[in-house]
Amino acid sequence: MPGLSVQTGPPRLSPRERQVLAHIGAGLTYHQTARRLGISVHTVGTYLRRIRAKRPAPTLADLVRLSISQDAG
Repeated sequence: MPGLSVQTGPPRLSPRERQVLAHIGAGLTYHQTARRLGISVHTVGTYLRRIRAKRPAPTLADLVRLSISQDAG
């Protein structure tokens, strides 16, 4: 159908999810990330849960690897 796009692969991360992931991947704590982005620590956790629902990243190390692969892609 015209106008419909077919997405292949895992769901895309939102711009804010990518920002949170980049900060966590750079070694910042939830508190530091929250302060830099002007959001609450709870919201940082929410974004990370959303990322983990979209991509397999059960550990902090997995999130860092995901962050690095996002930079390369």
